[in-house]
Amino acid sequence: MKKTLAMLLSLTLCVGLFAGCSSSGSEESAAPSGSPSTETSAEPAGNEETSTLSGTVNLNGSTSVENVILTLGEAFMEANPDVTVNYDPTGSGTGINAALEGTCDLGLASRDLDEEETAQGLTSTVFALDGIAIIVNSENSVSDLTIEQIAGLATGEITNWSEVGGIDAPVVLIGREAGSGTRDGFESITGTEDACVYTQELTSTGAVIQAVAGNPNAFGYASLSAVEGQDGVKAISVNGVAPSEETVLDGSYQVQRNFNFVYMADAELSDAAQAFMEYAVSADAADLVAGAGAVPVA
Repeated sequence: MKKTLAMLLSLTLCVGLFAGCSSSGSEESAAPSGSPSTETSAEPAGNEETSTLSGTVNLNGSTSVENVILTLGEAFMEANPDVTVNYDPTGSGTGINAALEGTCDLGLASRDLDEEETAQGLTSTVFALDGIAIIVNSENSVSDLTIEQIAGLATGEITNWSEVGGIDAPVVLIGREAGSGTRDGFESITGTEDACVYTQELTSTGAVIQAVAGNPNAFGYASLSAVEGQDGVKAISVNGVAPSEETVLDGSYQVQRNFNFVYMADAELSDAAQAFMEYAVSADAADLVAGAGAVPVA
């Protein structure tokens, strides 16, 4: 089981950017909330027009984006000789605060900003889509639930698995801590904000998966990219639709959310941070995002 922890990526190679990347950092090149820009991106060396980036890109926030961010960070540093990408997996709420306070270059959030946060000057750029898998223990016979049934299980309206076609056993909900983007996404989509009855509230996606795997009566939620290939749990269908890249992209799988970069709208990002964000939403990075278990936006 992968543990989420602070990770430092450090590789150095060469870079070539699309024309215009070297002077990025203006409001004109930063995409508005929910609308990623793909006009410029970091490319492997080989273009005639090249510009050398240097410095450090500090990323702070969501643990759900770990696979995607580590994959993108490694590829970006392989293409850039003097850039280090640091990723601190602290949770979406902490990442948003870090962006607000200016203690990181880009915050990472697996939920959208709320009105209060945007009123403080924050904006966001979507760099991937993610399905939130509803997971049960692999011994659980339940394989499909409606949104209404999931809400009932989460709020305690449904207390026994036999009420939704399972065995006669109590329902145990395991989820994330307050401020988690995954929790926010799950509760907002199921309409259970401030109403869920948690047996455990854990501080990482991996911990939720592990806890559900260890309790045959448990269910919870986790990023789809983190669930694939994990022993002891299974992702169930929702309203008859199984979670997958295809069903998230076409919208038929209802329990999904955005992975966002968060930053101050009026702040000028460093050249390295701007180039990394543009690379992450570009077509050049699409295969890497998909390979990391999320759905690319380009």
